[in-house]
Amino acid sequence: MPDTYEREIYLLQPRHLSPETIAVTFAKTSRSPLSFREIAEELSDEASARFHEKWVVGYGHASVAEHAVLHIAFENVSRLAIESIESNRLASYTEKSTRYQKWDVGSYHVPAEVLNTKYETIYRKACDALLAAYAESLEPVRAVVEAEYPRTEEEDPARYEGRIRSKYVDVCRFLLPAAALANVGMTANARVLEHAIRKMLSHPLEEVRQIGEEVKRTAQLETPTLVKYADRVPYLEQSTALLGGLGRDLAPEAEAGITRLLEYEPGAEARVLAAALFAHSSSSFSSIREAVQAMSQAQQDELARAVLGSMESFDAPRRELEHSAYTFEAVLDQGAYFELKRHRMMTQTPQRLSAELGYAVPRLMTEAGFEAKYRQAMETAGEAYQRLEAWNPEVAAYLVPNGYNRRLLMTLNLREAFHLCELRSAPNAHFSMRRLALQMAEKIREVHPLLAGFMRLPEDADWRAIERENFTQV
Repeated sequence: MPDTYEREIYLLQPRHLSPETIAVTFAKTSRSPLSFREIAEELSDEASARFHEKWVVGYGHASVAEHAVLHIAFENVSRLAIESIESNRLASYTEKSTRYQKWDVGSYHVPAEVLNTKYETIYRKACDALLAAYAESLEPVRAVVEAEYPRTEEEDPARYEGRIRSKYVDVCRFLLPAAALANVGMTANARVLEHAIRKMLSHPLEEVRQIGEEVKRTAQLETPTLVKYADRVPYLEQSTALLGGLGRDLAPEAEAGITRLLEYEPGAEARVLAAALFAHSSSSFSSIREAVQAMSQAQQDELARAVLGSMESFDAPRRELEHSAYTFEAVLDQGAYFELKRHRMMTQTPQRLSAELGYAVPRLMTEAGFEAKYRQAMETAGEAYQRLEAWNPEVAAYLVPNGYNRRLLMTLNLREAFHLCELRSAPNAHFSMRRLALQMAEKIREVHPLLAGFMRLPEDADWRAIERENFTQV
């Protein structure tokens, strides 16, 4: 035994070891006195595969698979399919931005379900009309933005284009259909990836099922054992089909720009404050909460300042704020939802993308003299959606542009609310998301002003003003 033990922190590098071997190396440390380097030197890819077959597959020690990490590139998949890809909470994603990149005419997915059917022509015409209107809208909307934000004499043209691009492309993206092709990068461990593959293989859309098969084949090049048993899940298929049939019997309600706080715990502030004290006390939680509830308002204010008052710009609130819950129902445009879905530290239940709830009209479209053409393209898409929806509502969703509204149910804690509301209310955020974030913050502050008052929101920002300034119609 050595006389001294020196701390060491080092990487097990994927360029030298396969992801499955790294996973076994970490797994073996629970019962081996050897260093990680020594364990890894004793392993081979074959030995690692045998380990995973026995312990992960055979005995269900799935946490071992979390040490095998893969980086997967998806190219030219529909934005509708990306919703499924990104629906896994414990993974990381970066996707092609509709705020900073432009789409080419013709860059949309044609699903296998419509090929060689009477719906194929309807589908293609609707997508062509949307992308043609998108391309045509770029210059007139850009001209309005240029007039409001002119280039300075010393400003480089390329730098100027970068400065204003998000301002006009942000608006034109309302015309992009869910069929529009995009790229996305995903980083996930093998346990998460297996779950993602199972969901994709059980999805009602053929494109997503095909992506699931390709992901499985691709992942097996690096993790041949850990994902090879990923397969479709009859439970997901059956419950989705049954619920879809029952849900279609309920009449749609058309309303836009609505954000409701449906449920919250009235005593959540005392609960959070008591939780913050809990780790620093030897008393039971019940007695601590009773003590907090018995405090004067001044004492509670002082305690709240101790919990949140010293935060600086980039500090995350303490985790004790997670001892709370809020359930919201929101109706927002699909473009905004596509950004909101990235906030995965909450529970989101979106309704299927449809043309049932109407569409938003950005004010810049009106100011650019493009409103009539915008509405024509949106109505064309809506009519095509209705024709396909009666045949296959899942496929019809490909035709729905970003500007159409979608209803969403979400449950989140106060810590996540701080993150979402602060990030998405910032002046550089998309105006649709700014409106939603400020609506949510306002409603949380109404019921829990003591803690929500510490949210670091832009001064004098108001969702009503943002709505008036940026929308002709919501």
